Amino acid sequence: MRRFAILLIAGLLLGACSKEHEPPRGRWIGHYESPQVMVVAWLEILPSGDVHVSAPDFLDIGDPTPEQRDAMHKRLASDLSDGWNDVKLRRYDFDGHVFRKQGGVAPQMEWDGHKQEMKVVFYFGMQHAIRIPMTPVKNFGEDPWLP
Repeated sequence: MRRFAILLIAGLLLGACSKEHEPPRGRWIGHYESPQVMVVAWLEILPSGDVHVSAPDFLDIGDPTPEQRDAMHKRLASDLSDGWNDVKLRRYDFDGHVFRKQGGVAPQMEWDGHKQEMKVVFYFGMQHAIRIPMTPVKNFGEDPWLP
């Protein structure tokens, strides 16, 4: 009887470890701005688990005037909208919290199911990773700077 109980517990543990996690579905929008980086992002996770993600950016932006900053915002928004139909579907490994490229190690997105919060992880060359909080949206708007 004891042997059966041990086998049952081991089977349950193995089943729990191998459980495939279903990624959240929906659309998110986000942006990030610092003296060095300006980026906007759209993320869509389809019911199939396939992912569309696009994040045009400007690096080393310096110290633009308010007019230049506004023009940069408009350019990124336009690039995002105009290029969305060309974004390729991607498949990620998802462990219930972190999305990684298939077989990869580096986090690409992070999901907190308890808080229903999504973050997209951006890597800009040799700089540290930037985690951008994403806002859920029903549809993508014209201006990604105002979700």
